[in-house]
Amino acid sequence: MPSDFPRSPKLIKGALVVFETRIPVPTNLIVFQYNPETMNRSFHQVAGSSDPRLTPGGQSLMLPPIESFQLDVELDAADQLEDKNVLTRAVGLHPVLAALELLIHPPSTNLILNKVLSLAGSSVISPATSPLVLFVWGPARVVPVRVDSVGITEEAFDQLLNPSRAKVALGLRALTIPELVQAGPPFDVLGIVNLVAKEVLARTNIFNSIQQIGGSISF
Repeated sequence: MPSDFPRSPKLIKGALVVFETRIPVPTNLIVFQYNPETMNRSFHQVAGSSDPRLTPGGQSLMLPPIESFQLDVELDAADQLEDKNVLTRAVGLHPVLAALELLIHPPSTNLILNKVLSLAGSSVISPATSPLVLFVWGPARVVPVRVDSVGITEEAFDQLLNPSRAKVALGLRALTIPELVQAGPPFDVLGIVNLVAKEVLARTNIFNSIQQIGGSISF
């Protein structure tokens, strides 16, 4: 939530950058109105990656784990209504909620095409593909993800029953290396870039630990 202190530092807003085609041009941008106060991150090993039979000499094979994110995004139309925003007065929070919902919906063009193909007696059905989403959480964390779940709690409504305050629970999953390769450039290199960044940050922790040990020793 924003601070009432006028000289507080301006925070970078988290965002979801949506790519619905293989062309690296965003088709939507969802900026968090308020940054979530907490975020849950979990890591799961790929099934079978530790099977010693997969490697010579009985050594375990380690593959990159799958990283998942859980966060709640708060939305409030109060400021837009106070500024007499025409769109917000007409439909409330519907536009941003629709943008979030469509992250797990197949596009209407795909459904229409499949309907036409079925009416024409074709057995070839065009498969729906999920949009590629960049989860941007500061300059050190730009992660290509799939949106696994969207849970919406509408908490207040205007006189037309448009939602004016809501909380959205997002479940995100970082793309695996094969998925990034399939997505093509420039997304295919982001997995390695993020891994290298983690390794660099982990190495800097050594210096922090040495300083802490040195500060705790008194002569």
